[in-house]
Amino acid sequence: MFKVGDLAVYPTQGVGVIEKIESKEFVGEKHDFYVLRILDSDMTIMIPVNNTGSVGMRTLIDKERVASIYDVLNDKAEIGQAIASWSRRQRGYNEKIKSGDLFEVAEVLRDLYQIKESKELSYGEKKVLELARKLLVKEVALAAGTEEEQVVERVESFFH
Repeated sequence: MFKVGDLAVYPTQGVGVIEKIESKEFVGEKHDFYVLRILDSDMTIMIPVNNTGSVGMRTLIDKERVASIYDVLNDKAEIGQAIASWSRRQRGYNEKIKSGDLFEVAEVLRDLYQIKESKELSYGEKKVLELARKLLVKEVALAAGTEEEQVVERVESFFH
């Protein structure tokens, strides 16, 4: 259960703040909704309170888990999907981003940065990389209590 003022992560959109909890009536039934304002875009999303789990809404990662996110980024494992077609990779990347799991977002970011080292990314690959980077940087900065620029520098240090 979130409270007004809490930070929450909404998959594919990023970190937002719970601005209010509203009740609305639909077909004679009253439902409670979180009103979540996404920090990066100022977009507002209404999420049914009893649907947060099914849509993947969650709290920020703990500060203690930030180092594990950096470990994922620093893991130079072979990219199993590198030989797959871009459409198949993109589907997998989008599923990982939609999962809302920051560790899966970190895997997408790492894989695309690694591919970028050996070839020019396509427009679609660049868009996915930008989204994964934005989602990861914002959440890690908030979780660690640091500036986004410091997170960007740390992330990019793994790939140069």
